[in-house]
Amino acid sequence: MRPVYYVMLAFFVCIFTQNNQAQTQRQSQRSTSALRPDSLSSLSVRAEMKNREQTQNTNNAVWLREIYRNVDLNTESNAALCYPSEPIGDRMNLFTLVFRLMSQGKINGYKYLDGREIFTDQYKLNFEEILKDYNILYTTQGTGARTQYIINDVDIPSNEVMAYMIKEAWYFDQATGRFNSKVLAICPMLVRQEDDFGEPTRTPMFWLTYENLRPYLSRAYIMTSDVNNALTYTIDDFFSKRMYDGEIIKTTNMMNKSLAQQVGNDPEVIKHAQDSIENQLKFFEKQLWVPEDTTSTAKKGKEQKEKKTKESKPKESKPDKSSSAPTKSVRRTR
Repeated sequence: MRPVYYVMLAFFVCIFTQNNQAQTQRQSQRSTSALRPDSLSSLSVRAEMKNREQTQNTNNAVWLREIYRNVDLNTESNAALCYPSEPIGDRMNLFTLVFRLMSQGKINGYKYLDGREIFTDQYKLNFEEILKDYNILYTTQGTGARTQYIINDVDIPSNEVMAYMIKEAWYFDQATGRFNSKVLAICPMLVRQEDDFGEPTRTPMFWLTYENLRPYLSRAYIMTSDVNNALTYTIDDFFSKRMYDGEIIKTTNMMNKSLAQQVGNDPEVIKHAQDSIENQLKFFEKQLWVPEDTTSTAKKGKEQKEKKTKESKPKESKPDKSSSAPTKSVRRTR
């Protein structure tokens, strides 16, 4: 009887161990972002071709102005970039998406240099260095080129990235006759409270080229309204349609100075300088097109009005020839 007892005991222990391991594996897959290296699929050839077609080339620009904006995620119009705070299925906020892409080696981050952006291999950042610099908990699997970084979703500091620095280009393309704008690069800003009494520190993390990001952003749908919760726009739409709101903090200049360094720290003076730059962009676009002659416009409007009056005026009715009243002959009598 004892051998049967031990066999049954070993059978139940084996089943319990397998169930426990399966449950642990499912929990681990839900809580980690890098155990699934293909969770964000690579770009197809068609997607790469479409991305090249959508590239706005500024080489033919005869007028170009580069502007840096601070996009504060505490502003309601920008909240779409930080929702949801933690991934919900395939839905994730901008920084979580960027973080996963970098962990899987699909995009590269470049070192933040004060006042300049250089997107070369010399300033390309190693992802593990980013994890160490910002004290992000992680583990690794594999070695060398096959190294996988395992980071729990709760350890991704997306709740601390509460702003982005965005570099825009406003340009006039003489070849197409279009005045347009495009996002050139994005820099996440880490906002951390170092102590209980001090001001939170804003740390630029790294630069990302928008051209490399766009194919992935065009597939990431976000909620942009509290009234309509349907996912009708992508993150790429959010940037390309200029749905975000950001204040100007710098324009490219030969002295390489920020707006505050140029005009001072007075909020009213800075606001005046920002409005002045916005008006300069509007004025440049307005002066590109020759306005229609007001004299000819007024004459044309008058003619249309007279024509409309004639059409609306009722026509006078002619007397009926079939009337029964006698008619007088006009034949000459001899």
